[in-house]
Amino acid sequence: MASWNSFPLQVTYEALGWFAFFSWSISFYPQVILNFRRKSVVGLNFDFVLLNLTKHSSYLIYNASLYFSSAIQNQYYKKYGYGEMIPVAANDVAFSIHAVLLTAITLFQIAIYDRGEQKVSKISIGIVSVAWLTAAVCFFIALPTHSWLWLLSIFNGIQVSMTVIKYIPQAIFNFLRKSTDGFSIGNILLDFSGGVGNYLQMVVQSVDQDSWVNFYGNIGKVLLSLVSVLFDILFIIQHYVLYPTAKKGSKWVDSSEQDEQVREHLVTPDQTAQENV
Repeated sequence: MASWNSFPLQVTYEALGWFAFFSWSISFYPQVILNFRRKSVVGLNFDFVLLNLTKHSSYLIYNASLYFSSAIQNQYYKKYGYGEMIPVAANDVAFSIHAVLLTAITLFQIAIYDRGEQKVSKISIGIVSVAWLTAAVCFFIALPTHSWLWLLSIFNGIQVSMTVIKYIPQAIFNFLRKSTDGFSIGNILLDFSGGVGNYLQMVVQSVDQDSWVNFYGNIGKVLLSLVSVLFDILFIIQHYVLYPTAKKGSKWVDSSEQDEQVREHLVTPDQTAQENV
């Protein structure tokens, strides 16, 4: 089993990991607090929450299994070498647990608070169903030969896919509206900070070990950081460059008026047809 060659790099690695953990973790709270204060989830994309829960659940399975299971660790060493370090840290497991809990709380808020006419789309339900069905099939494929490391790569693929899919609707929505009003840039800035910290953490480990196996041995974590950072950069450009909201003479609409406007846009097709008759 590999050990650290440089104590300063080890400390830096741990510091960056917990920095990413706190940045990502704090980013969950603004939406939860907003839902609680409004006693409403109108305007929150339910598809995003469902896809996000699938993503973080898959990531938790990967992180916890690789961090705690000695059998899976042995399979990792056999594949990448006994001189390599396990590419999952304690902060990765802590973040995954926290993310699943906070996303589940948000889903619970959707169930108990005012939802207006919003529903989870059939497309989102279909995507999530296919993801978990694939995981179940792969489990039974891996069971006879105990190919647990291969199974974890499937969960890695699921969480990366969910990461890509969940950002796309918001990016298109901002483009169509030519505005980011109602979309929390604070959440994006925290997410961006966590992604950069996560990526730098892996760089520090690779420098210490003089090996880049850490990257292709944990491709899910690498892709997670890169995809998150790229989409965060897009959102930052949309907010501050393409569609800036802070302009002279602009007027902010209070939250009650915003809620009413959102409700008006969320009427069902049948209601719209009746109004046009």
